[in-house]
Amino acid sequence: MSSRQTQERTDRTAIPRRGKLVVAALAAALLVGPGVAQAAPQTAPVPQEQVAAATITWTLERAANPTQDQLTAYNLITTAMNAAVARYNNLSDLGKTITVRYDPGVPTADGNINGTIRFGNRSYMTERTALHEIAHTIGVGTSSGWNSLGSSGTWRGTQATALVRQFDGSSATLSTGGGHFWPYGLNYENEFSNTAADRHVQIVAAMVRDGL
Repeated sequence: MSSRQTQERTDRTAIPRRGKLVVAALAAALLVGPGVAQAAPQTAPVPQEQVAAATITWTLERAANPTQDQLTAYNLITTAMNAAVARYNNLSDLGKTITVRYDPGVPTADGNINGTIRFGNRSYMTERTALHEIAHTIGVGTSSGWNSLGSSGTWRGTQATALVRQFDGSSATLSTGGGHFWPYGLNYENEFSNTAADRHVQIVAAMVRDGL
């Protein structure tokens, strides 16, 4: 088995002023008479824990001594995956750790909910394909939520349905079948545009909120 190499993406403290201001403040405090309630001392708010947004990360399995064919494939896959992952991370807070392989025996490309993507044919080593296959790793066509919400041929989740209606009008629906959805499923290369790709990511994120 070839070895692997990982390619991943990749107070100023305020000093209290002394002197006249401090003396004036103390003098003002002494003027407060009996029975006059004094304000409780101000305390700094307790900082809330910041929860980092989830992100998609990926690694590419590489041969220890790659052939020229493998090197060409690695370069194409890297460009496609970097673009797709950047788009997902920019437009969603979805999280997934993905392992990518070049497998010439795969006729096109495929993605699995276990977090693996395989690219075979060179013509599928594109951002469009990478976006589509990342969706499969997240659950499109591969999760129990997909089976319950998309098995009728129309997506029944309210979040993604509302989003496609925002995009395409009040009667728009998301059709499902064969583990895929449309519009914006990026099932074929001629469906790709920057607008369609952005909407694809937003719809997948909405499907996750629906229970994908």
